[in-house]
This record gives sequence, C-alpha cells and structure tokens, in this order.
Amino acid sequence: MPDPTPQLDPVGRARPEPAGVLLVTHGGRAHSTAPARRRGLAYRRMSPFARAVERAGRGYRTALGTGIATHLLRYRVRGWNGPAMDALQDVRWAVRELTDRHPGRPVVLVGHSMGGRAVLRAAGAPGVVAVCALAPWLDGSDPVAQLAGRAVLIAHGDRERMTDPAASYAYALRAREVTGRVARFDVHGDGHAMLRRAADWTALVRRFVLGELGAEPPDPVVSNAMTEPAPAGLRVALGPAHR
Repeated sequence: MPDPTPQLDPVGRARPEPAGVLLVTHGGRAHSTAPARRRGLAYRRMSPFARAVERAGRGYRTALGTGIATHLLRYRVRGWNGPAMDALQDVRWAVRELTDRHPGRPVVLVGHSMGGRAVLRAAGAPGVVAVCALAPWLDGSDPVAQLAGRAVLIAHGDRERMTDPAASYAYALRAREVTGRVARFDVHGDGHAMLRRAADWTALVRRFVLGELGAEPPDPVVSNAMTEPAPAGLRVALGPAHR
C-alpha cells in the first residue's frame, strides 16, 4: 500500500534555524498509483541537485539563521493521475510543512519533469520566492497566474524525447505576462535524464537557488536572460561557464 502521506527527506546537515529553504521534487508518470520509492531512478536523479545546493549554502548566514534547509520530496504515488493531480497535492503539502517548520524563511522550489509541473503550479504558496523547472512536463493547460512576484527558471534539453521543449517555451512566454523575472535555457546535447551535461544542469540550479535566496550574488547569465526580450531570453544556450 502507498504511504498515507508524502515524505520529506532531509539532505545534508539538520537546519532547525536555517536562513533559507529548498524543496526538490522528482519526476513520475502520467498515470500510476504505485508507491514512490527512494531507490527509484526518478528520486535518485534529483539527489545531486539537492546536495550541491545544501553544501554550497552552508556558510550562508542571516538574522534568521544559517545554511539552507534542503529536502527531497517523495510522493505518495508515482503518478499525476489526471484531475487528482497527486504530485501537486504532495508539493503543496510539503511547502506548508516546511513553512510551518521555518516561518519567515524564503523558499525555493526545484522540480524535474512531472515534478517541474508540480512546482510551477505550487509556486503561489506563501513564502515561495522562486521556482525552477527542469524538463517540465507541460501541455498548454497549466496556469501562470500563481507565478506573479516569483523568479522563474526553466531548462530543457534539445534531445528531449519525454517532454516537449516547445511547450515549456510557450509556458515561459505566458509566464512573462505575470512576472518580469523569467529565464529559459536550452541545454544542447542532452535529453530528459540530464546525464550528458549533468554538471552544467547542477551548476545552473545551484547558482539560481543561491542567488534567489541571497546566499550569493545573482547569477549574471540568469539575470541577463531575465532582462532579454523574447525569444532571446527564453532560448538561451546553456554554456559550460556555469560550472
């Protein structure tokens, strides 16, 4: 039987009084009621992103606390499941849980594939300041109003076979109607698994999250993309300089 609640797995050091919060979410399937597993590839794929941010943010200090409280979310079930939107419900639960634990801290959401869709939809929650979607699964029906006031980063490989880069581009265009801080990157030479250029994907996410939380200056490449008009700012080739 699936777990009755989602699971928040802490990454790195315990941070009862952090300066910021990161939630990382994995991919899944359009339809499945099978339980999500820690040993599953979709879950394991996101661990390097979480670890990279947690390590890089250990020295970050504000009046609120030290470091970045980082968690990987494990869904109750593997599927989105149509109107049930199970992954979205789990992400919303996780954001509420983390903001209850760490009131007043800024929160950044990062998700891959189905998780990218879920974090984009959940970005309107109180406390969320930024959202990053990697190879998100989008179909044109996803809303953008909840992104108002948030920073948005989307990245998609040009060898993608599972989700549609054109759909994420169209989504980014619509997102720019409600928030002025949207950037989208094309990751040339890589596909859905993000393996060929793993270091570049990870560095992009790390620099975006740390910049939005204030742990380091905003990444200039991301910032420049956000100021460029479409299509330039939404079809930026991710270069190795982000390592």
